[in-house]
Amino acid sequence: MLMQRSATGADLAALWELRTRAVRATCASHYPPDVIETWCATPPPAALPLRVRAGGAVVAEENGQVIGYAILNQDTGEVDAAFVEPAHQGRGIALRLMRELETMARLRGLARMFLSASLNAVPFYERAGFVPVREEVYPHRSGIGIRSVFMEKRLPQHA
Repeated sequence: MLMQRSATGADLAALWELRTRAVRATCASHYPPDVIETWCATPPPAALPLRVRAGGAVVAEENGQVIGYAILNQDTGEVDAAFVEPAHQGRGIALRLMRELETMARLRGLARMFLSASLNAVPFYERAGFVPVREEVYPHRSGIGIRSVFMEKRLPQHA
């Protein structure tokens, strides 16, 4: 049974491993092997445990295994990550996770969410209600530039 819950510090290694598998499987159609290898070899960012501790990360879990996760910077509205195990993609898991991030953002009073989408992920984020703003080269912390699309989603506030 698929369940969603807040991520915890105990999930950190599993999240990063899932992210690496997803990047290798889904980004290879849009990026050259050397970019994928550099991207995947990069250690987790220092902000990852901070976002998890702050309550900005949600995981999808099935049969005790984390099969997807998404992370929101609750101060700025930036979606830091959204990944689903390759074998579980296409089931609507990522859309459910994004809806949870949107709820978090609204509760924080944020007017928008934004992200830098990998080229392969643009159609997914459009389905989630994000609008492409511009193409860009994302300055990855590994030192490489990753072609991407800056996208945003306006969040109407309810009284």
